[in-house]
Amino acid sequence: MTIFDETDTLNNGVKIPRFALGVWEIPDNEVAKAVERAIDLGYRHIDTAQAYGNEHGISVGLKNSSVPRDQIFVNSKVEAELKTYDEAKKSIDESLSKMNLDYLDMMIIHNPQPWREVNQSDDRHFEGNLEAWRALEDAMKEGKLRAIGVSSFQKIDLENIMNNSSTKPAVNQILCHIGATPIDLIKYSQDQGIVVEAFSPIAHGAMMQNEQIKQMADKYNVSVPQLAIRYDWQLNTVVLPKAANPEHMKSNAEIDFVISDEDMLTLESIKSIDYGASGKYPVFGGKY
Repeated sequence: MTIFDETDTLNNGVKIPRFALGVWEIPDNEVAKAVERAIDLGYRHIDTAQAYGNEHGISVGLKNSSVPRDQIFVNSKVEAELKTYDEAKKSIDESLSKMNLDYLDMMIIHNPQPWREVNQSDDRHFEGNLEAWRALEDAMKEGKLRAIGVSSFQKIDLENIMNNSSTKPAVNQILCHIGATPIDLIKYSQDQGIVVEAFSPIAHGAMMQNEQIKQMADKYNVSVPQLAIRYDWQLNTVVLPKAANPEHMKSNAEIDFVISDEDMLTLESIKSIDYGASGKYPVFGGKY
């Protein structure tokens, strides 16, 4: 069994591959080739979003692949700005149309707040998220989605969904990497039977300059990205490293080593990281 064969079982019985290709910031006219290459290497999980603007390119990559559609897990995300039932419902159909697919394996709410409010507002948009969630539920009942979930939801956001809906989120996709490890949220989500997905495991490349992390990678004779991905893997998350370069795709998947419990605690104790120019993004603490 390879890393690409490893799966988790979602709370509705659907199996999700634990290792995925993230495609944030890969342009629509380039992402098809990235998807093709990834699938050729063994990737069986592609993670995109409406906001990435590359759903059509994903469809081209899937079509050109020699692997049957039902063997690829495809996830997209409802834009964070869409907080009404009608908007969310329309966007789901538009995603299916752009991707030329009859169904998506999963679709999730991209963020509890519209991006312009992230790190600037205390409004958690409880009602709006319930409306978007209802649209996802209906799409799943109609066979358009196999599973539904959320992204960047805190405990209070998850409780809003769970207390006011008959469908528990299948996943909570969160920022999780060395230097930003929300252990309490990970544990809470997993205790609720919600699979945690870790996006930006390499912190958009920022941790490549961190000397403490580089020294730990040297100790295991691996690259910083490999250490970072293995770290998230050992937190029992689904890991979503972004890559367009096939060599990076291949290297990212070579995590057949084990970080000791002591070193995991050392890495977990790192509480901050310099995001550099990437710090402008809301997910890394910046403002829209």
